[in-house]
Amino acid sequence: MVDDAAGVEECRAAGRQVLAAAGGQREAALGRLAEVGAAHPDLRQHAADAVCAYLRTPADGPANLDADGRRVAGRVLAGLLRPDAGASAVGVDLAGATLVDADLGGCVLAGARFDDARFLGTTSFAGARFAREAIFARALFHGAARFDEAHFAADAVFGRARFRGPASFAGAAFGGLAWFGRGEEEFWEDDPAWDTIEEVRPAEWDEPNEDDPGWPVAVLMGDYQEWTEGGDGARFVGPASFSRARFAGPAWFYKARFGAEATFGGAWFSGPVHLDQPAVDLTDARWAGSADDEPMCWPLGWTSELGPDDANEPAGPQGPSGAQGPAAPGGAAVLVPDGSVAPYARQLADPDPEVRRVGLRVLGELGDARTELRQRVVDAVCGYLRAPLPFHVTGELTAGQAGEVELRRAAQRLLAARLRQGAGAPGEPGGSGRPDERNGPGGPASGAVHWAGMSLSLSGATLVDLDLGGCAVDHADFTAAQFHGVTRFDGSTFQGAVFRLGGPEGRASFHGDVTFADARLDRFRAPAEVLGAVVFHATHDLPTPTPTPTP
Repeated sequence: MVDDAAGVEECRAAGRQVLAAAGGQREAALGRLAEVGAAHPDLRQHAADAVCAYLRTPADGPANLDADGRRVAGRVLAGLLRPDAGASAVGVDLAGATLVDADLGGCVLAGARFDDARFLGTTSFAGARFAREAIFARALFHGAARFDEAHFAADAVFGRARFRGPASFAGAAFGGLAWFGRGEEEFWEDDPAWDTIEEVRPAEWDEPNEDDPGWPVAVLMGDYQEWTEGGDGARFVGPASFSRARFAGPAWFYKARFGAEATFGGAWFSGPVHLDQPAVDLTDARWAGSADDEPMCWPLGWTSELGPDDANEPAGPQGPSGAQGPAAPGGAAVLVPDGSVAPYARQLADPDPEVRRVGLRVLGELGDARTELRQRVVDAVCGYLRAPLPFHVTGELTAGQAGEVELRRAAQRLLAARLRQGAGAPGEPGGSGRPDERNGPGGPASGAVHWAGMSLSLSGATLVDLDLGGCAVDHADFTAAQFHGVTRFDGSTFQGAVFRLGGPEGRASFHGDVTFADARLDRFRAPAEVLGAVVFHATHDLPTPTPTPTP
């Protein structure tokens, strides 16, 4: 048995060599760490700490990347984390680290910090087991990411993580909170983490069409903020699969963005759910929660239907120790297509742009006819507009890209035409029954109804030639929205509008000309307060009216 003190010093010496050397010498030092960990399981944590220290070194460009060294370090770390009889689970602190082609499939991790980590190449956590909290907040996955059959015994935090390639959580088991919502930090007033927040190094925000919003580490005050506040959620550009996933706790995708299909087929939900993005497919999914699990939010076009008791219902997620989580109760509800909103049948999730165009028209007509559905229709269209685009909307576009941009304009016109104060059915007060030339193709037919009291959820959206001139809106969230082309707010009225989280964090950007002439952006706040820190790249004016609070 190696002397503990000598073994720890050997790990530290090898770790210093990893940090100081390069090429073959670095790989040899990594090899020594692997040997120590294999021979002496009680020293695995020390060896893993040394490897993690190297992976956390800055890699700001190709010259500092050392891709080969990081691949070797990843393989060594995987060897230290793979289960071994009699060995304790090893924790990792890879906050802000850069990993290349990381394969931690089948590993067992105690604590796991990957917040602000950058994963280059392909990444796999398939079959991995996380014994404690797993933090991937604001992590950036450049290539395909696999979490198939991964088991999270406690909370799994993927707030504002970015997946630029395909992402698969097929068969994953979430024993605690599955958080794919906002990516801001939330601290209590007396949390010591306030002292170290400035040390966080977030990955550069270099997504198409989007300025760096400057909010990856914006902090929310946990004493006062609600879950509905804050900015963007996880961002999926490629297809995402949560098929057969098991959610024992809350499944939180509030403000997440899906740029392609999002499959939740056969998933099992046992707690509160917020999953309202139109791209989501819930075929054969089940919900086994209770009436106390609020809020429950499914995409428009889906509804829950109580199914028969099933004696073979799956148990809850299994932790690394093999202990089963809570079993789902009998009588689970099955998620089925919602015939009550026909003829809308989830067309906005269809890969065919023509089907989506029809879906937009159907949604507009559905809201015109049924007052109680209007806010849900608006939410669905806003969800569509928040979907990230993998190409720049300005400059030379392919025919397919130009079609996608035009569909986005059509969705914007659908909303604006019904929010515009001059709209109304013939005979209604303020309704002329004449078509509005600003509606353009895709706008309502003559006599379209004005939808009063609507709220817009457009956080992080990419908007092109948005014209909300003359519109009346209850509340609008434009936090970090990106406005391209010509934008019009002239004559619009908002009960409240936000364009930033606070200070410079999460601020919207206007990339083209914009007018706010005669607009009222908030009942109680002055325009300068509402638009403070917003970035204007072209000509703009500011509204002049003073807010008029009601007693």
